[in-house]
Amino acid sequence: MPNNRHNIFAAAWQQSCRWGHSVRRQTASLLAAVVVSTLFFTLACEREPVLHLHEGAEPIDINIPIINLDLSTYWDYEFVYGVTYDWKAEWYYGWDAIDYQIFGNIGYTEPKVFNLRRYFTFHIPFAPHTQVIANTVTGNSFQGKYNFGFWDLLVWNDVVTIDGIQSLNFDESTTLDYVTAYTNQTMVPTRYQAPKYTRAFYEPEALFSAYEQAIEVNENLDGFEYDPVRDLWVKRLDMLLKPVTYIYLPQIILHNNHNKIVNVDGSGNLSGMARTVNINTGISGSDAVTVHYNVRFKPYCLKDQEVVDIIGGRLMTFGMCDLNPNAITRQEDIPENRRHFMDVTMLFNNGIDSTFVFDVTDQVRQKYKGGVLTIELDMDTIPVPSRSGGSAFDAVVKDYEDGGTHEFEM
Repeated sequence: MPNNRHNIFAAAWQQSCRWGHSVRRQTASLLAAVVVSTLFFTLACEREPVLHLHEGAEPIDINIPIINLDLSTYWDYEFVYGVTYDWKAEWYYGWDAIDYQIFGNIGYTEPKVFNLRRYFTFHIPFAPHTQVIANTVTGNSFQGKYNFGFWDLLVWNDVVTIDGIQSLNFDESTTLDYVTAYTNQTMVPTRYQAPKYTRAFYEPEALFSAYEQAIEVNENLDGFEYDPVRDLWVKRLDMLLKPVTYIYLPQIILHNNHNKIVNVDGSGNLSGMARTVNINTGISGSDAVTVHYNVRFKPYCLKDQEVVDIIGGRLMTFGMCDLNPNAITRQEDIPENRRHFMDVTMLFNNGIDSTFVFDVTDQVRQKYKGGVLTIELDMDTIPVPSRSGGSAFDAVVKDYEDGGTHEFEM
């Protein structure tokens, strides 16, 4: 503010202090058109910066932080009181350069580009959405113009894959009140805990979202702060992005294999998982499907000083049905009762392949927002199939816990 203007209005300073606050609480149109002398009286009283208005709209800067993506932090289970879950202590498959080429990073990667949807509900908070403004945000902040009233904001990350092929789809046309993420079916047949579908579904990519409703932008500047660098009044919203797809790390540890199993067909399936997720609420859909994922056979691994062969991979899902894993803190809060089967087709040394099916229900429910799924097989108990052509048998194996026995259905 030029000094000569302060001098001109110095005599009116005391009078302006008595009514300066009422001037700031006029409507947007009055603030935009207020006479210069009135504006400078207010500034002389409280030394406030100029309020920049644009056609009755207020500039807002949105800050978009993201939850700590380190798996050791995100998988904060406490299976034993006072002991935090350590996934690395039970993960023997490892992660090398070939795994990265096949699966990508073992954990989450912080996104850099986001999709922003802004819904103006006028002066009615939590009202149904009748219009949407779509924006793309690079970085973790967005500045835009907002009319006075209430706004709902939805943010989710742009999808990036290592091969440029995206499985995730987004339904924004059925309704404006929420966005549904989903994937489509593969050509892989499925048999377990997927009553509506005969084929497995593609696994989704890593997806994060944040949703906030009834954000008020008012003429009283409530919740605003001044940014001296840009000489603007801004409102900062901390919207914490959380995962809505969840990582599982399946591993089948083969003891005493002795070259009995020599490879896999490269694919695995996990049944009983959700087909969709509402990215506004984070709640998964009710339809149970089988999710297809890739696996790799890795010989000569080390587990507790024993040389073993391991079949492993990484699986991304929408989680269990009808659940927002980020909203619960214990397994007892999980409402669903579906069973979860994991199957992998293995190749024996005589050229015959067989599909092994493992019941991993307890492990999936225990690790409701992702984690390591472990099956241990003593290959001395598995006969080599002799029937030629196709799978010789299907083996259903229960969870391996504390050296327990394996049960087969052949």
